[in-house]
Amino acid sequence: MIRKTLIAVAALSAFLALSRMSDAQAAAAEANYKFYCAQCHGLEGKGDGPNATKSQPVSPRNHTNTVEMSKLSDQDIINVIKGGGAATSKSTMMPPFGKTLTDAEVAALKDYLRKLCKCKGN
Repeated sequence: MIRKTLIAVAALSAFLALSRMSDAQAAAAEANYKFYCAQCHGLEGKGDGPNATKSQPVSPRNHTNTVEMSKLSDQDIINVIKGGGAATSKSTMMPPFGKTLTDAEVAALKDYLRKLCKCKGN
């Protein structure tokens, strides 16, 4: 009986630790978005950041646009975060962050973008 109780407590502890970790990852992703992306894409992801000017050849993507963001696979998003716009035949104004962010941070940022658009990829 004591053994079953210990196993149950250990399982519950592991579950709580993992759920806290994903909350922490989500908070880190939001902080990374605000630091690296919001200058062009805006704090809410609407493509209206302070660096988004009419003189730019291409407007920053609106990350809240469900229709447009749904056209992108998760790998498309990861590729553009890591390689920048030029690596994906998009605007060279989008810098690469592959050497700035870890793979885990890029994955969390991709998840944050999915949260902004309230969508899944194709």
